[in-house]
Amino acid sequence: MTTRPRLADVAARAGVSMKTVSNVINDFQHVSPQMRARVQAAIEEIGYRPNLSARNLALGRAGMIALVVPQLDMPYFAALAGQVLEAAARSNWVVLIQQSGGDPKVERDALAGHFPQRMDGLILSPQRIGPADLRDRTDGTPLVMLGERNYQGMVQHVAIDNVAAAETAVQHLIDIGRRRIALIGSSPTDRRHPRLRGYRQALRAAGLPERTEWIKPIRSNLGEEGERQMAELLAENPGDPPDAVFCVTDWVALGVIRALQTRGLRVPDDVAVIGFDDIPYGRAATPTLTTISPDRTAIAQLAVSSLEDQMGALAAGTPYEVSDQQASFRLIVRESTGQ
Repeated sequence: MTTRPRLADVAARAGVSMKTVSNVINDFQHVSPQMRARVQAAIEEIGYRPNLSARNLALGRAGMIALVVPQLDMPYFAALAGQVLEAAARSNWVVLIQQSGGDPKVERDALAGHFPQRMDGLILSPQRIGPADLRDRTDGTPLVMLGERNYQGMVQHVAIDNVAAAETAVQHLIDIGRRRIALIGSSPTDRRHPRLRGYRQALRAAGLPERTEWIKPIRSNLGEEGERQMAELLAENPGDPPDAVFCVTDWVALGVIRALQTRGLRVPDDVAVIGFDDIPYGRAATPTLTTISPDRTAIAQLAVSSLEDQMGALAAGTPYEVSDQQASFRLIVRESTGQ
């Protein structure tokens, strides 16, 4: 055929109505398997490709969802964005990706639906907003929140169990014989930080003391912050360094390793280090980095599937019951803890 194949061409080749072809393309369930196969064969034979704009219009969709993350130059969020793109493509959605920079105004604008065009749904990984902002939300666009914050059951939330993951990380350090374990990435007074809670649970379960001076906050998720805080911890405890460090992100952990090495301490011989996120750079570092690896593929798929379910409930006029969905994680042991 010299012109672009049309829906009518598929119908003629398959010997069915255009309505039947439309039902197959839109995956309506009442089409018989035999009829579906017949239409799909005709689609392949003539090379028909659906007009996604027209299809979305017919389905009452904009055909686009938004993903808002703090920083795209952070490997974790870059990898997560890639997984969301793949999951959304399977549902014929285009993804608008926005970087918030951790700015609460940008995050609140996203919650309010301030985008250049209508969105079918929003996936938001915030740093600054919390339950109070959700209570004030008036925009009805389907929403999924990502990350470690607790939203008190107010909204669909997809994450890993950060408390359990942190406890697993610290338990690994205990299992390899470490007893003086520091944490870089949280203030000792931040009771809401789930990774700090997991750290404390592991220490308590092993009967190990918690030393407040070995818990250091960071101002941002940067390797330089990890290096700065580790250097400060060592300077404050001359002759009595920790023998292991749990870092709340891999990016921070790489900075911690640099601080240790530049001060003559060997990793892992003198100080074992474990991170969190399983970013690609950790696999190429010297030593390679032991880490907690979240299942980013599952996080992305759960988020996109939830948007679809929320859209379906809206179309049907039925309520959607929000929940906290958890993806899996696993401990990956590498050289920084002695593998």
